[in-house]
Amino acid sequence: MFVNQETYIKISRQLRIAAQRCQGILKSQFLGEPDDQTLFCPACNNYCAEWIDWSQTYQNVICPRCFAFPRHRLLSLFLKEQEKNWISPQKIIHFAPESIIKKQFKKHKNLDYMTADLNMPFVDVKVDITNIPFPDNTFDIILCNHVLEHIIDDRKAMRELLRILKPGGWASLMVPIKSKLKETYEDESITLPKDRLKHFGQEDHVRWYGQDYEDRLKECGFQVIKKNYANELSEADFKKFGLRDNENLYIGIKPN
Repeated sequence: MFVNQETYIKISRQLRIAAQRCQGILKSQFLGEPDDQTLFCPACNNYCAEWIDWSQTYQNVICPRCFAFPRHRLLSLFLKEQEKNWISPQKIIHFAPESIIKKQFKKHKNLDYMTADLNMPFVDVKVDITNIPFPDNTFDIILCNHVLEHIIDDRKAMRELLRILKPGGWASLMVPIKSKLKETYEDESITLPKDRLKHFGQEDHVRWYGQDYEDRLKECGFQVIKKNYANELSEADFKKFGLRDNENLYIGIKPN
């Protein structure tokens, strides 16, 4: 069976990560008592000896137990802060649901939690994020992380997310950002996977967001909270949780 180069690269990376993950799990099982040097994943609430690599350029990042990235651990810390507000019923929609984040919502019986995506299997509803089939002001919380960089008309998607959010509700809207870019770099004429990988860092991305990402959200009507735990945690805890100081939470709030 013929396999093209892009498929070969993807399969090779997946096999390598699987092997690294097995090694990381084995090491973590023989940790003994946690100490000040032990790492802790807030996504799965487990200790580990080290994070594992995703690629040659993105190393020491993945939890060997739950496969959480720094962005998942970052979001998990924020969700733990929000749990105190989930005493009253909350209606939530989660786009492109990450399994480790989904588990955190499933355990709360007070939440009306729904998963959504256009292409992923095993979601509750198939949804085109630029044409969402729900009425205005439906959801208290929206999770839409690392999705917008895949969407050609991201502003239309942002406006749709704002539309279905209840006034005062919030949306987690993280995207990969290239901090050196003042303005988002996008070019609709770049369509081939190999060219998108070269220009945007991944075969199915259609842009690199820059420092203007927050402004794009505001232009579509969101109030934006940019949250970085590097400013709130001790240096030791920041390192223990495996966070990155260049990765921020972007929380979009619908004005009342």
